[in-house]
Amino acid sequence: MKKIALLCLVIACSCAAKKSIDGSKEDLMITEKAFALMAKEKGIAEAFYAFAADDAVIKRGQNIINGKEGIREYYEKQPPTGQLEWSPDFADVSGDLGYTYGKFTYSEKDSTGVVKQSTGFFHTVWKRQKDGTWKFVWD
Repeated sequence: MKKIALLCLVIACSCAAKKSIDGSKEDLMITEKAFALMAKEKGIAEAFYAFAADDAVIKRGQNIINGKEGIREYYEKQPPTGQLEWSPDFADVSGDLGYTYGKFTYSEKDSTGVVKQSTGFFHTVWKRQKDGTWKFVWD
């Protein structure tokens, strides 16, 4: 009887842990989609500042920009002139770290008014904050 009770307890804990992990993946996908929506509606600079952890790092060209305030300064000096859209295809979570990836499109009008598009893939590393929210630490 004790073995059956122990087995039931192990199964219940295992199911609860899986549900928690699956919920974390879903929460991370929701966060990534909210990040993309904010970039589309309020602009790239505002979204990257809002979703950055205090110690976030972004790579732009050959430059590494460190910290949330560094990201703000970067975008203040070089405001994006185009529209960035993306959507996550995948998320995974292990403890308080997670990552997402998917496709992006950056659209911008050239000097003649013709819209030029660049497409590619993004990969973002996220960290769950003390308040339970997700903030990116690498983009």
